[in-house]
Amino acid sequence: MDIKMASRAVLLAACLLALTCFHATASDPSLLQDFCVVDKMSKVRVNGFPCKDAKDVVAEDFFFSGLHLAGNTSNKQGSAVTPVNVAQIAGLNTLGISLARIDYAPYGLNPPHTHPRGTEILTVLEGSLYVGFVTSNTDNKLFTKVLNKGDVFVFPQGLIHFQFNYGTKPAVALAGLSSQNPGVITVANAVFGSKPSIADEILAKAFQVDKMTVDRIQAKF
Repeated sequence: MDIKMASRAVLLAACLLALTCFHATASDPSLLQDFCVVDKMSKVRVNGFPCKDAKDVVAEDFFFSGLHLAGNTSNKQGSAVTPVNVAQIAGLNTLGISLARIDYAPYGLNPPHTHPRGTEILTVLEGSLYVGFVTSNTDNKLFTKVLNKGDVFVFPQGLIHFQFNYGTKPAVALAGLSSQNPGVITVANAVFGSKPSIADEILAKAFQVDKMTVDRIQAKF
């Protein structure tokens, strides 16, 4: 095999490896047709949603209106998320993407949470945010950054992350996610607000606090 043929073989192998890695790391299954609009009347249960007949698909199946409206941030965290995923746009089914608008009151927080099925890329539209994510065990390394209008930050899939508006004016961000239904697990809510509750002795030992402290925290959720 001469040098030119060897180079081509290496290039082909690299391309095949890249394609394999792409499919192996994709958050949602790849689509096998132009679209698969959710059939909300179907009783079939699959990993995702069944498709309705293509002849019944209309433009409204791919449309959502409302991201120009600010979310209600008058809550304990001072933030509001307006999701646009497959629940809001039936045509997103099988397309592997979604987005969300996030509003933050002054000193508002989008608390530590994870998206088990999607990577997030966040763009600040107004204001400034202090953002960060923590790597998995055992390093648990914290990466943080202050973002201003027009700045972009990525939160890897499944990792705990947060955004905090440290300013005195409201902030707005737009997030894109690599799944039609990325899911969200807010850490505090999941740990202290589970139904039924996780046993006091388990949480006390996990957080190295007494049971009374656990009870006080659980009472808030």
